[in-house]
Amino acid sequence: MLDTWGLPQLVDVAAQVVTELVANAVEHTDAATVGASITRVGKESARIVVTDTSRTRPTPGTPSPDDEHGRGLLLVEALAHAWGSELVRGGKRIWAELRVPAAC
Repeated sequence: MLDTWGLPQLVDVAAQVVTELVANAVEHTDAATVGASITRVGKESARIVVTDTSRTRPTPGTPSPDDEHGRGLLLVEALAHAWGSELVRGGKRIWAELRVPAAC
């Protein structure tokens, strides 16, 4: 979809963000279902949304250097222009906005 919208620069970042958000929903909640979508929100930006049926909101961890897990949301925070979560009817929505980096 990103290629179709003329945003090929976001493909790899979007794949990583979706992977991290879906993995977080699967591993850290008791959600019965998890869904994901992507929409274009501007000429050079897209928004990824992951929904699940859990009302537990995600919080970034503080892993030690030796920890093998706990960096997913920190990675999302580093890759996304902005991200957040909100409770919705039936669960929650976690979103991340991606923007094409400015040319140097």
